[in-house]
Amino acid sequence: MMNLFRLLGDMTHLLSIIVLLLKINATRSCRGVSLKTQELYAIVFVCRYLDLFTNFISLYNTVMKVIFLGSTFTIIYWMRFHKVIRVTYDRDQDTFRYQFLIIPCLLLSLILNSEFTVMEVLWTFSIYLEAVAILPQLVLLQRTNNIDNLTGNYIFLLGSYRALYILNWIYRFLTEPNYRQYLVWISGIVQTIVYIDFFYYYIRSWKNNEKLSLPA
Repeated sequence: MMNLFRLLGDMTHLLSIIVLLLKINATRSCRGVSLKTQELYAIVFVCRYLDLFTNFISLYNTVMKVIFLGSTFTIIYWMRFHKVIRVTYDRDQDTFRYQFLIIPCLLLSLILNSEFTVMEVLWTFSIYLEAVAILPQLVLLQRTNNIDNLTGNYIFLLGSYRALYILNWIYRFLTEPNYRQYLVWISGIVQTIVYIDFFYYYIRSWKNNEKLSLPA
């Protein structure tokens, strides 16, 4: 169900990706951007949007899914293969072992899901994985302390999107009979908690007009 909070959440999510695309394309640099986080998001979107081929919900829904898939794979392509951009990738610092995120999330989705089918397990896996997909990005920024304004804005918008979705869930809980999505709610809350430390330093740097940095 569409409401103002979900629409704002979707637009904030979309804006975060646009900001990242503009940063990489305009500066011809992906310095400070975690390829591992982008690849985790690619896995999230592929697993979540398999219903593109089986279930038409609305034109809006389909277009948004295609945009998220296309933009994420574009970023990955630039970081891996673009002859200029790829040389700016912080390969030596972006070493988070993301199998420690993928494997537990996959195992959890096999145990805790609403229906034990391939599509439902993969969808649930994408929910769990999205909650922690930003961790390699945050670790990279802590290691390099290289946070330009656009990268900081990208992460802030990405975290804000999930916070807006929590308001969307609260609104739907209050207005829709029998609306219950406990696994989604818990994962969303965990994802928002992951961002809290970043939010604190982002807001403090903006308030004090200082360069954003994260403690190691």
